[in-house]
Amino acid sequence: MGEDRNDEGDVAVDEKEAPPDTEDTTEAKPDDIEDNMQKQIDIVINKEMPIKYADNAIRQRENEKSNYIQNIMNSTSGLSLTQINLKEETLLTDSKTVVRFSPIWKQTLASMAAILMTFTAGLTSGYSAILLPQLKASDSSIPCDDSTASWIAAMAALPMAPGCLIGGWLMEKFGRRNAHYMVCAPFLLGWILIACANNLALILLGRFFTGLCVGLIGPLGPVFISETTSPQLRGIFLAAISLAIAVGILVAHIIGTWVHWQWTAIISCIFPILSVILLSLIPESPTWLISKGQIEDGVKAFTWLRGYDEEAKIELKGIIDKKKAADNEPIQTLKEKIRSLKSPELIKPLFIMIVFFVTCQFSGVNAVAFYSIEIIEKAVGKGGIDHYTAMYVIDSLRTVMSVVACVTCKKYGRRPLCMISGIFTALSMVSLSIFLYWSGGKPTNLSWIPLTCLMIYICAISIGLVPLPWMMCGEVFPTKVRGLGSGISSATTFVSFFVVVKTAPGMMKDLGEVLTFLIYGIIALVGTGILYFILPETKGKSLQEIEDKFKSNKISIA
Repeated sequence: MGEDRNDEGDVAVDEKEAPPDTEDTTEAKPDDIEDNMQKQIDIVINKEMPIKYADNAIRQRENEKSNYIQNIMNSTSGLSLTQINLKEETLLTDSKTVVRFSPIWKQTLASMAAILMTFTAGLTSGYSAILLPQLKASDSSIPCDDSTASWIAAMAALPMAPGCLIGGWLMEKFGRRNAHYMVCAPFLLGWILIACANNLALILLGRFFTGLCVGLIGPLGPVFISETTSPQLRGIFLAAISLAIAVGILVAHIIGTWVHWQWTAIISCIFPILSVILLSLIPESPTWLISKGQIEDGVKAFTWLRGYDEEAKIELKGIIDKKKAADNEPIQTLKEKIRSLKSPELIKPLFIMIVFFVTCQFSGVNAVAFYSIEIIEKAVGKGGIDHYTAMYVIDSLRTVMSVVACVTCKKYGRRPLCMISGIFTALSMVSLSIFLYWSGGKPTNLSWIPLTCLMIYICAISIGLVPLPWMMCGEVFPTKVRGLGSGISSATTFVSFFVVVKTAPGMMKDLGEVLTFLIYGIIALVGTGILYFILPETKGKSLQEIEDKFKSNKISIA
Protein backbone atom coordinates (compact mmCIF):
# COMPACT_ATOMS: atom_id res chain seq x y z
CA MET A 1 0.00 0.00 0.00
CA GLY A 2 2.80 2.43 0.99
CA GLU A 3 4.77 1.74 -2.23
CA ASP A 4 1.71 2.36 -4.41
CA ARG A 5 1.13 5.71 -2.77
CA ASN A 6 4.77 6.70 -3.25
CA ASP A 7 4.72 5.73 -6.96
CA GLU A 8 1.61 7.80 -7.53
CA GLY A 9 3.27 10.67 -5.78
CA ASP A 10 6.33 10.38 -8.05
CA VAL A 11 4.17 10.36 -11.17
CA ALA A 12 2.28 13.41 -9.97
CA VAL A 13 5.51 15.23 -9.39
CA ASP A 14 6.90 14.27 -12.84
CA GLU A 15 3.75 15.44 -14.61
CA LYS A 16 3.63 18.67 -12.70
CA GLU A 17 7.28 19.51 -13.22
CA ALA A 18 7.55 18.32 -16.86
CA PRO A 19 8.45 21.21 -19.23
CA PRO A 20 6.15 21.99 -22.17
CA ASP A 21 6.93 20.59 -25.62
CA THR A 22 7.75 24.03 -26.90
CA GLU A 23 11.28 24.66 -27.92
CA ASP A 24 13.34 26.51 -25.31
CA THR A 25 16.42 28.24 -26.62
CA THR A 26 17.62 29.07 -23.09
CA GLU A 27 19.79 26.41 -21.53
CA ALA A 28 18.82 25.54 -17.96
CA LYS A 29 21.30 26.68 -15.36
CA PRO A 30 22.87 24.04 -13.06
CA ASP A 31 21.57 25.93 -9.97
CA ASP A 32 18.00 25.83 -11.30
CA ILE A 33 18.25 22.11 -12.02
CA GLU A 34 19.57 21.51 -8.50
CA ASP A 35 16.75 23.58 -6.95
CA ASN A 36 14.10 21.66 -8.91
CA MET A 37 15.58 18.34 -7.86
CA GLN A 38 15.63 19.46 -4.21
CA LYS A 39 11.97 20.50 -4.41
CA GLN A 40 11.02 17.10 -5.82
CA ILE A 41 12.95 15.35 -3.07
CA ASP A 42 11.29 17.51 -0.41
CA ILE A 43 7.79 16.72 -1.77
CA VAL A 44 8.47 12.99 -1.82
CA ILE A 45 9.96 13.06 1.68
CA ASN A 46 7.00 15.00 3.03
CA LYS A 47 4.65 12.34 1.64
CA GLU A 48 6.73 9.46 3.02
CA MET A 49 7.40 10.87 6.50
CA PRO A 50 4.00 10.12 8.09
CA ILE A 51 4.14 6.55 6.75
CA LYS A 52 7.63 6.03 8.08
CA TYR A 53 6.59 7.48 11.45
CA ALA A 54 3.61 5.16 11.59
CA ASP A 55 5.82 2.12 10.81
CA ASN A 56 8.53 2.98 13.36
CA ALA A 57 6.46 4.94 15.91
CA ILE A 58 7.40 3.25 19.14
CA ARG A 59 11.15 3.03 18.46
CA GLN A 60 11.47 6.62 17.16
CA ARG A 61 9.33 8.01 20.01
CA GLU A 62 11.75 6.61 22.58
CA ASN A 63 14.80 7.83 20.64
CA GLU A 64 13.42 11.35 20.22
CA LYS A 65 12.36 11.53 23.87
CA SER A 66 15.87 10.48 24.97
CA ASN A 67 17.38 13.23 22.80
CA TYR A 68 14.91 15.73 24.22
CA ILE A 69 15.76 14.78 27.79
CA GLN A 70 19.48 14.90 27.02
CA ASN A 71 19.02 18.40 25.58
CA ILE A 72 17.34 19.48 28.82
CA MET A 73 20.04 17.97 31.03
CA ASN A 74 22.92 19.40 29.00
CA SER A 75 21.50 22.91 28.67
CA THR A 76 23.44 25.41 30.76
CA SER A 77 21.31 28.50 30.41
CA GLY A 78 17.83 27.06 30.78
CA LEU A 79 15.67 25.60 28.04
CA SER A 80 14.25 28.09 25.61
CA LEU A 81 10.70 27.75 24.41
CA THR A 82 11.93 27.61 20.80
CA GLN A 83 14.14 24.62 21.60
CA ILE A 84 11.26 22.83 23.25
CA ASN A 85 9.02 23.46 20.26
CA LEU A 86 11.65 22.23 17.77
CA LYS A 87 12.50 19.12 19.74
CA GLU A 88 8.92 18.27 20.58
CA GLU A 89 7.49 18.91 17.10
CA THR A 90 8.19 15.38 15.89
CA LEU A 91 7.30 13.93 19.29
CA LEU A 92 3.89 15.58 19.19
CA THR A 93 3.15 14.19 15.72
CA ASP A 94 4.52 10.81 16.68
CA SER A 95 2.52 10.59 19.89
CA LYS A 96 -0.76 10.69 17.97
CA THR A 97 0.01 7.26 16.53
CA VAL A 98 1.17 5.72 19.84
CA VAL A 99 -0.85 7.13 22.76
CA ARG A 100 -3.98 5.06 23.30
CA PHE A 101 -5.29 6.96 26.31
CA SER A 102 -5.57 10.72 26.46
CA PRO A 103 -3.90 12.70 29.26
CA ILE A 104 -7.33 13.26 30.82
CA TRP A 105 -7.77 9.54 31.46
CA LYS A 106 -4.24 9.20 32.81
CA GLN A 107 -4.72 12.14 35.17
CA THR A 108 -8.02 10.59 36.27
CA LEU A 109 -6.25 7.31 37.01
CA ALA A 110 -3.57 9.10 39.04
CA SER A 111 -6.15 11.10 40.98
CA MET A 112 -8.29 8.04 41.68
CA ALA A 113 -5.46 6.43 43.65
CA ALA A 114 -5.42 9.36 46.09
CA ILE A 115 -9.21 9.76 46.04
CA LEU A 116 -9.73 6.07 46.91
CA MET A 117 -7.48 6.51 49.93
CA THR A 118 -9.56 9.52 50.95
CA PHE A 119 -12.71 7.42 50.52
CA THR A 120 -11.21 4.96 53.03
CA ALA A 121 -10.68 7.91 55.38
CA GLY A 122 -14.41 8.66 55.00
CA LEU A 123 -15.19 5.08 56.02
CA THR A 124 -13.15 5.68 59.18
CA SER A 125 -15.07 8.84 59.99
CA GLY A 126 -18.45 7.19 59.52
CA TYR A 127 -17.60 3.88 61.19
CA SER A 128 -18.13 4.90 64.83
CA ALA A 129 -21.76 5.85 64.13
CA ILE A 130 -22.60 2.24 63.25
CA LEU A 131 -20.08 0.57 65.59
CA LEU A 132 -21.22 2.11 68.88
CA PRO A 133 -24.95 1.18 68.67
CA GLN A 134 -24.03 -2.44 67.94
CA LEU A 135 -21.55 -2.58 70.83
CA LYS A 136 -24.16 -1.13 73.19
CA ALA A 137 -26.70 -3.79 72.20
CA SER A 138 -27.55 -6.40 74.82
CA ASP A 139 -26.18 -9.29 72.71
CA SER A 140 -22.78 -7.63 72.08
CA SER A 141 -19.74 -9.79 72.86
CA ILE A 142 -17.77 -6.69 73.90
CA PRO A 143 -19.44 -4.66 76.68
CA CYS A 144 -19.57 -0.92 76.05
CA ASP A 145 -20.76 1.90 78.29
CA ASP A 146 -20.83 5.65 77.61
CA SER A 147 -17.24 6.18 78.78
CA THR A 148 -15.97 3.34 76.58
CA ALA A 149 -17.94 4.65 73.61
CA SER A 150 -16.37 8.11 73.96
CA TRP A 151 -12.91 6.55 73.91
CA ILE A 152 -13.71 4.53 70.78
CA ALA A 153 -14.99 7.64 69.01
CA ALA A 154 -12.10 9.86 70.16
CA MET A 155 -9.31 7.34 69.50
CA ALA A 156 -9.50 7.88 65.74
CA ALA A 157 -9.34 11.68 66.10
CA LEU A 158 -6.42 11.62 68.56
CA PRO A 159 -3.56 10.84 66.09
CA MET A 160 -4.94 12.79 63.11
CA ALA A 161 -3.06 16.06 63.71
CA PRO A 162 0.35 14.37 64.31
CA GLY A 163 -0.38 12.20 61.29
CA CYS A 164 -0.62 15.30 59.08
CA LEU A 165 2.86 16.45 60.11
CA ILE A 166 4.30 12.96 59.58
CA GLY A 167 2.58 12.76 56.19
CA GLY A 168 4.16 16.05 55.13
CA TRP A 169 7.61 14.72 56.03
CA LEU A 170 7.02 11.37 54.31
CA MET A 171 6.04 12.96 50.99
CA GLU A 172 9.14 15.17 50.94
CA LYS A 173 11.51 12.37 51.95
CA PHE A 174 10.21 9.43 49.92
CA GLY A 175 7.95 10.96 47.26
CA ARG A 176 4.22 11.44 46.87
CA ARG A 177 3.40 8.02 45.43
CA ASN A 178 5.71 6.13 47.78
CA ALA A 179 4.16 7.91 50.75
CA HIS A 180 0.74 6.66 49.58
CA TYR A 181 2.17 3.14 49.49
CA MET A 182 3.35 3.55 53.08
CA VAL A 183 -0.05 4.73 54.27
CA CYS A 184 -1.82 1.72 52.77
CA ALA A 185 -0.06 -0.70 55.12
CA PRO A 186 -1.21 0.75 58.50
CA PHE A 187 -4.63 1.48 56.99
CA LEU A 188 -5.05 -2.19 56.11
CA LEU A 189 -3.60 -3.25 59.49
CA GLY A 190 -6.08 -1.04 61.36
CA TRP A 191 -9.12 -2.51 59.62
CA ILE A 192 -7.80 -6.08 60.13
CA LEU A 193 -7.37 -5.43 63.87
CA ILE A 194 -10.96 -4.16 64.13
CA ALA A 195 -12.30 -7.07 62.07
CA CYS A 196 -10.52 -9.61 64.30
CA ALA A 197 -11.18 -7.80 67.58
CA ASN A 198 -12.62 -9.81 70.45
CA ASN A 199 -11.84 -7.23 73.12
CA LEU A 200 -11.82 -3.47 73.58
CA ALA A 201 -8.02 -3.12 73.31
CA LEU A 202 -7.92 -4.41 69.72
CA ILE A 203 -10.76 -2.09 68.70
CA LEU A 204 -8.96 0.91 70.19
CA LEU A 205 -5.68 -0.09 68.53
CA GLY A 206 -7.39 -0.52 65.16
CA ARG A 207 -9.13 2.84 65.52
CA PHE A 208 -5.78 4.45 66.36
CA PHE A 209 -4.15 3.12 63.19
CA THR A 210 -7.04 4.10 60.93
CA GLY A 211 -7.21 7.56 62.52
CA LEU A 212 -3.48 8.00 62.07
CA CYS A 213 -3.85 7.17 58.37
CA VAL A 214 -6.63 9.73 58.01
CA GLY A 215 -4.11 12.32 59.22
CA LEU A 216 -1.35 10.96 57.00
CA ILE A 217 -3.51 11.16 53.88
CA GLY A 218 -4.65 14.70 54.75
CA PRO A 219 -1.74 16.59 53.09
CA LEU A 220 -0.78 13.75 50.75
CA GLY A 221 -3.90 13.60 48.60
CA PRO A 222 -4.20 17.31 47.68
CA VAL A 223 -0.48 17.66 46.92
CA PHE A 224 -0.30 14.54 44.74
CA ILE A 225 -3.41 15.52 42.77
CA SER A 226 -2.17 19.10 42.31
CA GLU A 227 1.17 17.95 40.92
CA THR A 228 -0.24 15.33 38.54
CA THR A 229 -3.16 17.23 36.97
CA SER A 230 -3.47 20.16 34.57
CA PRO A 231 -4.71 23.57 35.78
CA GLN A 232 -8.01 23.05 33.94
CA LEU A 233 -8.76 19.72 35.66
CA ARG A 234 -7.09 20.34 39.00
CA GLY A 235 -10.15 21.95 40.59
CA ILE A 236 -12.59 19.14 39.90
CA PHE A 237 -10.15 16.45 41.05
CA LEU A 238 -9.31 18.34 44.25
CA ALA A 239 -13.02 18.88 44.96
CA ALA A 240 -13.44 15.12 44.61
CA ILE A 241 -11.51 14.75 47.89
CA SER A 242 -14.44 16.16 49.86
CA LEU A 243 -16.81 14.08 47.73
CA ALA A 244 -14.84 10.94 48.58
CA ILE A 245 -15.10 11.68 52.31
CA ALA A 246 -18.86 12.26 52.04
CA VAL A 247 -19.37 9.07 50.01
CA GLY A 248 -17.20 7.12 52.47
CA ILE A 249 -19.31 8.25 55.41
CA LEU A 250 -22.52 7.38 53.55
CA VAL A 251 -21.24 3.94 52.49
CA ALA A 252 -20.08 3.15 56.05
CA HIS A 253 -23.53 4.04 57.40
CA ILE A 254 -25.36 2.01 54.74
CA ILE A 255 -23.18 -1.10 55.14
CA GLY A 256 -23.17 -0.87 58.93
CA THR A 257 -26.94 -0.61 59.08
CA TRP A 258 -27.41 -4.04 57.51
CA VAL A 259 -24.10 -5.82 58.26
CA HIS A 260 -22.31 -6.69 61.50
CA TRP A 261 -19.56 -4.23 62.48
CA GLN A 262 -16.82 -6.84 61.99
CA TRP A 263 -17.98 -7.61 58.46
CA THR A 264 -18.07 -3.89 57.77
CA ALA A 265 -14.39 -3.73 58.78
CA ILE A 266 -13.60 -6.72 56.53
CA ILE A 267 -15.24 -4.97 53.55
CA SER A 268 -13.24 -1.82 54.36
CA CYS A 269 -10.00 -3.84 54.04
CA ILE A 270 -10.61 -4.07 50.29
CA PHE A 271 -10.01 -0.40 49.57
CA PRO A 272 -6.37 -0.02 50.72
CA ILE A 273 -5.58 -3.05 48.56
CA LEU A 274 -7.29 -1.45 45.55
CA SER A 275 -5.30 1.73 46.21
CA VAL A 276 -2.03 -0.23 45.99
CA ILE A 277 -3.12 -1.65 42.62
CA LEU A 278 -3.92 1.82 41.25
CA LEU A 279 -0.65 3.26 42.58
CA SER A 280 1.30 0.56 40.73
CA LEU A 281 -0.16 1.80 37.42
CA ILE A 282 0.88 5.45 37.70
CA PRO A 283 4.22 7.31 37.92
CA GLU A 284 5.64 9.35 40.77
CA SER A 285 4.87 13.07 40.89
CA PRO A 286 6.97 14.70 38.13
CA THR A 287 7.39 17.87 40.20
CA TRP A 288 8.94 15.89 43.07
CA LEU A 289 11.18 13.87 40.75
CA ILE A 290 12.57 16.98 39.04
CA SER A 291 13.04 18.74 42.40
CA LYS A 292 15.20 15.80 43.51
CA GLY A 293 17.36 15.98 40.36
CA GLN A 294 15.76 12.99 38.61
CA ILE A 295 15.19 15.00 35.43
CA GLU A 296 14.79 12.08 33.02
CA ASP A 297 12.23 10.25 35.17
CA GLY A 298 10.47 13.54 35.87
CA VAL A 299 10.09 14.41 32.17
CA LYS A 300 8.82 10.90 31.38
CA ALA A 301 6.28 11.10 34.20
CA PHE A 302 5.19 14.59 33.14
CA THR A 303 4.67 13.67 29.48
CA TRP A 304 2.88 10.46 30.49
CA LEU A 305 0.42 12.46 32.57
CA ARG A 306 0.10 15.68 30.60
CA GLY A 307 0.95 14.84 26.99
CA TYR A 308 2.77 17.21 24.60
CA ASP A 309 0.50 20.22 24.17
CA GLU A 310 1.94 23.74 24.27
CA GLU A 311 0.65 24.57 27.73
CA ALA A 312 2.17 21.39 29.16
CA LYS A 313 5.55 22.16 27.55
CA ILE A 314 5.55 25.68 28.97
CA GLU A 315 4.77 24.37 32.46
CA LEU A 316 7.47 21.69 32.16
CA LYS A 317 9.98 24.33 31.09
CA GLY A 318 9.10 26.39 34.17
CA ILE A 319 9.61 23.42 36.52
CA ILE A 320 13.00 22.55 34.99
CA ASP A 321 14.19 26.16 34.89
CA LYS A 322 13.25 26.52 38.54
CA LYS A 323 15.27 23.41 39.39
CA LYS A 324 18.28 24.77 37.50
CA ALA A 325 18.00 28.10 39.30
CA ALA A 326 17.89 26.24 42.63
CA ASP A 327 20.98 24.22 41.67
CA ASN A 328 22.90 27.42 40.92
CA GLU A 329 22.19 28.82 44.36
CA PRO A 330 24.80 28.27 47.10
CA ILE A 331 24.19 25.45 49.57
CA GLN A 332 22.33 26.80 52.59
CA THR A 333 23.44 26.22 56.15
CA LEU A 334 20.97 25.01 58.78
CA LYS A 335 20.55 28.56 60.07
CA GLU A 336 19.84 29.84 56.56
CA LYS A 337 17.30 27.06 55.97
CA ILE A 338 15.45 28.03 59.14
CA ARG A 339 15.55 31.68 58.08
CA SER A 340 14.14 30.74 54.65
CA LEU A 341 11.03 29.39 56.37
CA LYS A 342 10.09 33.02 56.97
CA SER A 343 9.91 33.66 53.23
CA PRO A 344 6.63 35.20 51.99
CA GLU A 345 5.93 32.29 49.62
CA LEU A 346 5.54 30.07 52.74
CA ILE A 347 4.24 32.46 55.41
CA LYS A 348 1.49 34.01 53.27
CA PRO A 349 -0.15 30.76 52.10
CA LEU A 350 0.29 29.20 55.54
CA PHE A 351 -1.54 32.11 57.18
CA ILE A 352 -4.30 31.97 54.56
CA MET A 353 -4.81 28.21 54.93
CA ILE A 354 -4.89 28.37 58.74
CA VAL A 355 -7.56 31.10 58.58
CA PHE A 356 -9.47 29.06 56.01
CA PHE A 357 -9.41 25.80 57.99
CA VAL A 358 -10.23 27.51 61.30
CA THR A 359 -13.16 29.37 59.70
CA CYS A 360 -14.51 26.10 58.30
CA GLN A 361 -14.25 24.14 61.55
CA PHE A 362 -15.39 26.88 63.95
CA SER A 363 -18.41 27.50 61.72
CA GLY A 364 -19.62 24.32 63.40
CA VAL A 365 -19.52 21.93 60.44
CA ASN A 366 -18.68 18.86 62.52
CA ALA A 367 -20.65 19.99 65.56
CA VAL A 368 -23.80 20.35 63.46
CA ALA A 369 -23.10 17.02 61.74
CA PHE A 370 -22.66 15.28 65.11
CA TYR A 371 -25.71 16.84 66.74
CA SER A 372 -28.01 17.37 63.73
CA ILE A 373 -30.38 14.64 64.92
CA GLU A 374 -30.74 16.33 68.31
CA ILE A 375 -31.39 19.66 66.54
CA ILE A 376 -34.11 18.07 64.40
CA GLU A 377 -35.64 16.46 67.50
CA LYS A 378 -35.93 19.85 69.14
CA ALA A 379 -37.92 21.10 66.15
CA VAL A 380 -40.27 18.19 65.45
CA GLY A 381 -40.15 16.22 68.69
CA LYS A 382 -38.42 12.96 69.52
CA GLY A 383 -41.20 10.79 68.17
CA GLY A 384 -41.43 12.62 64.87
CA ILE A 385 -38.34 11.28 63.10
CA ASP A 386 -36.38 8.08 62.79
CA HIS A 387 -32.69 8.45 63.63
CA TYR A 388 -31.48 6.32 60.74
CA THR A 389 -33.72 8.17 58.29
CA ALA A 390 -32.35 11.51 59.48
CA MET A 391 -28.80 10.19 59.19
CA TYR A 392 -29.35 8.99 55.61
CA VAL A 393 -30.98 12.26 54.57
CA ILE A 394 -28.08 14.31 55.93
CA ASP A 395 -25.47 11.97 54.43
CA SER A 396 -27.19 11.98 51.04
CA LEU A 397 -27.51 15.77 51.01
CA ARG A 398 -23.83 16.14 51.92
CA THR A 399 -22.86 13.74 49.12
CA VAL A 400 -25.03 15.46 46.50
CA MET A 401 -23.63 18.87 47.40
CA SER A 402 -20.09 17.48 47.20
CA VAL A 403 -20.86 16.44 43.61
CA VAL A 404 -22.17 19.96 42.96
CA ALA A 405 -18.92 21.32 44.43
CA CYS A 406 -16.88 19.26 41.93
CA VAL A 407 -18.80 20.79 39.03
CA THR A 408 -18.84 24.37 40.33
CA CYS A 409 -15.14 24.33 41.23
CA LYS A 410 -14.29 23.52 37.60
CA LYS A 411 -16.57 26.24 36.23
CA TYR A 412 -16.14 29.02 38.78
CA GLY A 413 -13.23 30.43 40.74
CA ARG A 414 -12.27 29.71 44.34
CA ARG A 415 -13.01 33.22 45.60
CA PRO A 416 -16.68 33.53 44.50
CA LEU A 417 -17.47 30.05 45.84
CA CYS A 418 -15.84 30.93 49.16
CA MET A 419 -17.80 34.16 49.47
CA ILE A 420 -21.17 32.59 48.57
CA SER A 421 -20.57 29.60 50.83
CA GLY A 422 -19.44 31.70 53.80
CA ILE A 423 -22.32 34.19 53.58
CA PHE A 424 -25.07 31.56 53.34
CA THR A 425 -23.42 29.45 56.05
CA ALA A 426 -23.49 32.44 58.39
CA LEU A 427 -27.08 33.40 57.48
CA SER A 428 -28.39 29.86 58.01
CA MET A 429 -26.73 29.55 61.44
CA VAL A 430 -27.97 32.96 62.59
CA SER A 431 -31.48 32.17 61.30
CA LEU A 432 -31.48 28.83 63.15
CA SER A 433 -30.38 30.61 66.32
CA ILE A 434 -33.13 33.23 65.98
CA PHE A 435 -35.82 30.56 65.45
CA LEU A 436 -34.70 28.51 68.45
CA TYR A 437 -34.76 31.67 70.57
CA TRP A 438 -38.24 32.54 69.33
CA SER A 439 -39.65 29.03 69.83
CA GLY A 440 -37.97 28.51 73.19
CA GLY A 441 -36.81 25.08 72.07
CA LYS A 442 -40.37 23.72 71.98
CA PRO A 443 -41.95 21.90 69.01
CA THR A 444 -44.12 24.12 66.83
CA ASN A 445 -46.12 23.81 63.63
CA LEU A 446 -43.32 25.79 61.94
CA SER A 447 -40.82 22.97 62.22
CA TRP A 448 -39.99 23.32 58.52
CA ILE A 449 -38.07 26.53 59.33
CA PRO A 450 -35.24 24.95 61.38
CA LEU A 451 -35.15 22.01 58.96
CA THR A 452 -34.75 24.42 56.07
CA CYS A 453 -32.02 26.33 57.92
CA LEU A 454 -30.17 23.09 58.59
CA MET A 455 -30.45 21.96 54.97
CA ILE A 456 -29.26 25.35 53.68
CA TYR A 457 -26.36 25.20 56.11
CA ILE A 458 -25.25 21.76 54.87
CA CYS A 459 -25.64 22.81 51.23
CA ALA A 460 -23.81 26.11 51.66
CA ILE A 461 -20.85 24.82 53.65
CA SER A 462 -20.45 21.74 51.42
CA ILE A 463 -19.86 23.73 48.21
CA GLY A 464 -17.21 26.10 49.59
CA LEU A 465 -15.88 26.17 53.14
CA VAL A 466 -15.46 22.39 53.35
CA PRO A 467 -13.84 21.45 49.97
CA LEU A 468 -11.95 24.66 49.16
CA PRO A 469 -9.32 24.52 51.96
CA TRP A 470 -8.40 20.96 51.00
CA MET A 471 -8.23 21.96 47.33
CA MET A 472 -6.00 24.96 47.91
CA CYS A 473 -3.84 23.12 50.44
CA GLY A 474 -2.18 21.34 47.51
CA GLU A 475 -1.96 24.46 45.33
CA VAL A 476 -0.62 27.41 47.30
CA PHE A 477 2.66 26.15 48.80
CA PRO A 478 6.00 26.24 46.92
CA THR A 479 7.57 22.96 45.88
CA LYS A 480 10.45 23.00 48.36
CA VAL A 481 8.16 23.34 51.42
CA ARG A 482 4.92 21.89 50.04
CA GLY A 483 5.04 18.94 52.40
CA LEU A 484 5.73 21.11 55.45
CA GLY A 485 3.14 23.75 54.57
CA SER A 486 0.36 21.33 53.70
CA GLY A 487 1.17 19.23 56.77
CA ILE A 488 0.94 22.17 59.18
CA SER A 489 -2.22 23.61 57.63
CA SER A 490 -4.04 20.28 57.47
CA ALA A 491 -2.99 19.52 61.05
CA THR A 492 -4.71 22.79 61.98
CA THR A 493 -8.06 21.50 60.77
CA PHE A 494 -7.84 18.32 62.84
CA VAL A 495 -6.86 20.27 65.96
CA SER A 496 -9.79 22.62 65.32
CA PHE A 497 -12.03 19.63 64.64
CA PHE A 498 -11.13 18.11 68.00
CA VAL A 499 -11.65 21.40 69.86
CA VAL A 500 -15.04 22.09 68.26
CA VAL A 501 -16.44 18.59 68.80
CA LYS A 502 -15.10 18.51 72.35
CA THR A 503 -16.47 21.92 73.32
CA ALA A 504 -19.81 21.72 71.50
CA PRO A 505 -21.69 19.66 74.16
CA GLY A 506 -20.46 21.98 76.93
CA MET A 507 -21.39 25.10 74.96
CA MET A 508 -24.87 23.78 74.25
CA LYS A 509 -25.33 22.87 77.90
CA ASP A 510 -23.87 26.02 79.50
CA LEU A 511 -24.61 28.65 76.83
CA GLY A 512 -27.60 27.01 75.16
CA GLU A 513 -28.18 26.11 71.52
CA VAL A 514 -29.25 29.65 70.65
CA LEU A 515 -25.98 31.30 71.65
CA THR A 516 -23.87 28.37 70.40
CA PHE A 517 -25.26 28.53 66.86
CA LEU A 518 -25.08 32.32 66.91
CA ILE A 519 -21.35 32.11 67.71
CA TYR A 520 -20.83 29.65 64.84
CA GLY A 521 -22.64 31.99 62.46
CA ILE A 522 -20.62 35.05 63.53
CA ILE A 523 -17.33 33.17 63.15
CA ALA A 524 -18.36 32.10 59.61
CA LEU A 525 -19.19 35.71 58.71
CA VAL A 526 -16.01 37.21 60.19
CA GLY A 527 -13.81 34.51 58.65
CA THR A 528 -15.38 35.03 55.24
CA GLY A 529 -14.75 38.78 55.54
CA ILE A 530 -11.06 38.18 56.28
CA LEU A 531 -10.76 35.73 53.39
CA TYR A 532 -12.25 38.30 51.04
CA PHE A 533 -9.10 40.40 51.44
CA ILE A 534 -6.43 37.67 51.53
CA LEU A 535 -7.67 34.68 49.50
CA PRO A 536 -6.01 34.43 46.05
CA GLU A 537 -7.65 33.06 42.92
CA THR A 538 -5.88 29.87 41.80
CA LYS A 539 -8.32 28.53 39.21
CA GLY A 540 -6.67 27.86 35.84
CA LYS A 541 -3.17 28.81 37.04
CA SER A 542 -0.12 26.59 37.10
CA LEU A 543 1.55 25.84 40.44
CA GLN A 544 4.55 27.92 39.37
CA GLU A 545 2.34 30.96 38.65
CA ILE A 546 0.73 30.64 42.08
CA GLU A 547 4.12 30.39 43.79
CA ASP A 548 5.46 33.45 41.94
CA LYS A 549 2.44 35.46 43.01
CA PHE A 550 3.14 34.78 46.68
CA LYS A 551 6.66 36.18 46.29
CA SER A 552 5.12 39.64 45.89
CA ASN A 553 5.64 42.04 48.77
CA LYS A 554 2.01 43.15 48.68
CA ILE A 555 0.00 42.33 51.80
CA SER A 556 -3.18 41.57 49.89
CA ILE A 557 -2.85 39.10 47.02
CA ALA A 558 -6.52 38.66 46.32
